[in-house]
Amino acid sequence: MPTLFDWEFAADPYPAYAWLRAHAPVRRTRLPSGVEAWLVTRYADARQALADQRLSKNPGYHGERSAHGKGKVGIPGERSANLMTHLLNIDPPDHTRLRRLVAKAFTPRRVAAFAPRVQELTDRLIDDILARQEGDGPGEADLIHEFAFPLPIYAICDLLGVPAEDQDDFRDWAAMMLRHGNAPRGGVGRAVKKMRNYLAQLIHRKRAELAEQPAGADEDLISGLIRASDHGEHLTENEAAAMAFILLFAGFETTVNLIGNGTYALLRHPEQRARLQQAAGQGTDGDEEFLARAVEELLRYDGPVELATWRFATQPLTLGGQRIEEGEPVLVVLAAADRDPEKFAGPDVLDLTRADNQHLGYGHGIHYCLGAPLARLEGQTAIATLLRRLPDVRLAAEPEDLRWRGGLIMRGLRTLPVAFNPPEHPGK
Repeated sequence: MPTLFDWEFAADPYPAYAWLRAHAPVRRTRLPSGVEAWLVTRYADARQALADQRLSKNPGYHGERSAHGKGKVGIPGERSANLMTHLLNIDPPDHTRLRRLVAKAFTPRRVAAFAPRVQELTDRLIDDILARQEGDGPGEADLIHEFAFPLPIYAICDLLGVPAEDQDDFRDWAAMMLRHGNAPRGGVGRAVKKMRNYLAQLIHRKRAELAEQPAGADEDLISGLIRASDHGEHLTENEAAAMAFILLFAGFETTVNLIGNGTYALLRHPEQRARLQQAAGQGTDGDEEFLARAVEELLRYDGPVELATWRFATQPLTLGGQRIEEGEPVLVVLAAADRDPEKFAGPDVLDLTRADNQHLGYGHGIHYCLGAPLARLEGQTAIATLLRRLPDVRLAAEPEDLRWRGGLIMRGLRTLPVAFNPPEHPGK
């Protein structure tokens, strides 16, 4: 049995997951927090678990309730900040009701209309990177902190309706949340509470403003939630704040990791990167299709979400030949399932031409990631623009010197130092 969840494992968990798939595909494991949970690593079992209605998202079913009360499962700080009532913690019918309200913000038409704004933000961040360079030598940047992190933060703030003058505060709070176990003691909880207090004030302020305004087709998401709650949808202020919080939390970190992990994979696979770079530069319909397919492969190969969020058995059940008792936690290891050789040919090979790529990077079933269309748009725009505007971008550190963030659910680099030659004509 390989060692799990130490720093060496975090750098490359895939050999350990391969061992689990082969020898113990559904295994009860003690996590670093002390909580014991079942890890599911094979694709078929993972897909079954993600859609199994006997596995609840409601932490109230957890047998170790004292552990949950101490914040050992779920998002740090969400309970004390009264932010528990969101899509990652509830089941139908409440899940169905709340998801229907929020889904209006992520329709294909709405996401497509948001594309110019995503491109504008992406170009602005690269402009800022170029503006910070001094002298005639190679430029340097940290693509996590200067590019992959701010892009989804500003995008989701725009979508939610956070005023521009407040978005830097959101960026600071999100940065603290992103640090997880590396944050100062209690720092994540304090950041969550600050965000909760701000959201309550923003909802109160918007409610007063909306009382005198007709509804608009392009209204921001928080305004839409307020109007729904004021017109019979029974959305409480706590639910609205929790929904805004989880959209921010889930909507920025997954995209940070998609851009960061995806770019890192391309920098380590020059032949694949060259093909994608050609597509990014030409921009024909066929190249756009290739770019979309490439991002799906990056999601499969080293995706932003390593383990799906917590599930709890509401009754005894059998999964992968193992009996799981009522109240026991189940964690589906998406990173392991997406490299299952029973599902994917050459699963450890990055192949941007891979077709019929039914990965589980954004989940499966009724809890499939609501913001996946926006994350895909941001990932495609960010990676294509980066390769087009900084065509010789390269790693400025040895891979073994890079560090991955702590935390159980997400997978992402702390930093991604790169070097590049500033373009002679830094156009967009």
